[in-house]
Formats: sequence, structure tokens, C-alpha cells
Amino acid sequence: MGDKLSSGKKLKFLFVSSDKFPPFRVDVAALFGQEMVRRGHSIDWLLQSKDPCNSPYRTRWSGCRVWVGVTDNGTSRFSRLRKHIYSIMHDFKMFSLVRHNKYDFVQVKDKFVSGLMAILLSRLNGIKFVYWLSYPFPEANLYSSREGTARYPLFYFIRGLIFKVLLYRVIMPRADHIFVQSEQMKKDVSSMGLPDEKLTPVPMGVSLEMFPYEQKKAFPELSKDYKGVLYLGTLMKVRRMDFLIRVFEKVLNEVPNAKLYMVGGSEDPADEKFLMDEAAKLGIGHAIVFTGFLPRQEALHHVKKADVCVSPFYPTPILNSTSPTKLIEYMAMGKAVVANDHPEQRLIIEESGAGICVPYQEKVFADAIVELLHHPDRAEEMGKRGRRYVFKHRSYGKIAALVEERYFLICNSK
Repeated sequence: MGDKLSSGKKLKFLFVSSDKFPPFRVDVAALFGQEMVRRGHSIDWLLQSKDPCNSPYRTRWSGCRVWVGVTDNGTSRFSRLRKHIYSIMHDFKMFSLVRHNKYDFVQVKDKFVSGLMAILLSRLNGIKFVYWLSYPFPEANLYSSREGTARYPLFYFIRGLIFKVLLYRVIMPRADHIFVQSEQMKKDVSSMGLPDEKLTPVPMGVSLEMFPYEQKKAFPELSKDYKGVLYLGTLMKVRRMDFLIRVFEKVLNEVPNAKLYMVGGSEDPADEKFLMDEAAKLGIGHAIVFTGFLPRQEALHHVKKADVCVSPFYPTPILNSTSPTKLIEYMAMGKAVVANDHPEQRLIIEESGAGICVPYQEKVFADAIVELLHHPDRAEEMGKRGRRYVFKHRSYGKIAALVEERYFLICNSK
């Protein structure tokens, strides 16, 4: 539809996403809501409301038009089913939007039935269809069913099989291009029969202006009489953060004035209580601070005070293809990191020299933390390297340039 595009021209596209309105995930809010808009591209959005909403409406967000769909935020099975039905019905609006707007392409993120709609309308209207996969949803459903962690194992198993067929046999083969979350996810998707040239990994990044950093002297106003270790992220039980509690017990044996900050929380209060009970059982509750969910600036203030930041990632085949955000956020703040062996974490640590990457074992993880606490000059130098790496490779300004270039290639292809 329309003339071929070249770099410098402006794109107009429809974005249908599983993200709720208003979008809060940084890869959506920063990459598209800030950077792509800043480059002059026009985005129309089809999103379902996050808050209770009984009638659809049109609004604007970050200078873009948004069609917001109704939702049902009840917790019963019927409410959850109705919420999904509402989402699917809302996405049918893409047919009228494509018919009345001159889009260069339609992009669908993490939706399956809507992906089928996009295939049909792209064929009917002669425009490109782009699919964006941020998480291996079919495999996650099947894994939860096998491991017994799913609330309804049979349902998750059936849904996983259906999603797998739809994604790898129907949607992706018919997409003009596919964006994935990481190099590992690209390998995984490619192994399902998709050609490498059709896949572009777009890892998580940061908007650097949101992360305060001073290179010469690390925040002299934040003097303290303890050694701070910090974890920023979810405390959901599936993340196995009891691993970090046991790690920290070993750290305290070597650094008695260490303190662990667990910055984050879980939707289920029992998850946080489980970690508190584990700390109490080990007799180290006095040295651990659970902050709960905090506003971004308050959470970053805790990161600013930390001597070492940690990114333990429970090793499963499902999580191996993800792109951890916290690691990049620590590095953006100029902090040395201890992370365990995970495809993307290992790659980033090796390329940046911003920390220490170790196996997922309590003793070696603790030893790495102790090493950096005992050698603050080394930790400071790692932090500087990490900040430089993020500036060069993982700022959303740099990532937007990569995505934009790929969009132009997609639109110009036959």
C-alpha cells in the first residue's frame, strides 16, 4: 500500500498488543511511546483497558490515537473468560481501522486469535503483517502443566498445544517479519522451522534519562555503615527467591555488616511471607529489608545506595529465552552485578565486563558477592563499564534505530 519507504520517511502502523492501557512495560512505553514517536512515526493502538471499563472509547496516549476496549477484572473463571472474549471482540476493530487508514503495516504482539485476524486483513488489503513475541507462551503453558504449577493442569496443557500450533504453524510462517525478545529466543523459534532472516531479536533496554548516574564519585551524600546488596524485581514464588535468602546467609558469614534489600513484591502476600519465614528460620531476618512495591524513583534510590546488585534467574528452558530487565537497569545506574549463568545474562556480562557471572549455586553466588564487597574499587570500575555498555548498546534510542531500520526493510520488501 503506497510508495516504497526509505529511511527518513515516516511510518504509520497499527499496533495490536496484549499490553493493557495505559502501557507500563518499558519495552512498549519507552520504545514505542517515546522513541518511535520522537522519530516522527504515527502509531494507532488497539488495547484493552487495565482499569474497570464498561464501554469502549478512543483517547490519546503519547501523541498517538488509542482505541481502548472494555474489560472484566473479576477473579472468577467466568470473569477471566469474559475478559478474554472482550479482548478478542475489541480487536475485530482492526478490520475497519485498516480499511479507513493508510497503514504501512499491522503489528500484533503476544496475541494469537488477533494474529489470525491480522493475517486475513493483511492479505485482503495488501499490507505487511509483523508479529512480536516477547515470551514463549505455548512452552510456558506446557511447562506449567508438566511441573504441576498450573492451577488447571489439563487446561494449560490443551491451551499450550493449541497456542503452539497457532504460533509456529499458522501465524509466524505467514508473518512478513517476526521480532523476538533475545538471541536465544531467535534460536528457539528458528528451530521450529522459521528462517533466520525472518527473525530480529530486540532485547530489553532502558531510557537512560530515567536512571541517575554520577561517574566520578558514587553518591557521597548516601554514606552508610553497612555493605548493601540489592535485588530489584518480583518476589513471586515461581522465581525461587529463597535461593537468594540462602545465598545471603553465606554472605553474612564473611561480611557481617552486609544488608540485603529485596525491592519489589508479589501479588500474593504469601510469597513475601514465605521469604520472610525462610530468613527467620536461618536467623538472618535482621539483615534483610523487604520494601514491597515502590514507585520507580524510590526504588532507584535504593539501587543508588547499593554496593552490589544481584540478578539470580532460576534456570528453566522457559526463562532461558527471556531478556532480563533488572540487569540492564543495574548497569544503567553504574552498579556492579552478580548474575547467574543464563544465555543473555552471560552474553551481557562477557561483553560489558560489568560484573561476575556464576553458575546457579548458592556457594559460588555468595562468593562472587563477597568478592565485590571486599573490593569496592573493582566493583566501581565494573559499574562504569556497565553504564558505558548500556549507553552504547541498550539505550532505547539505539534499539529504536535498529527497529526502525528493520521496519523500512520490511515495508520495502516484495
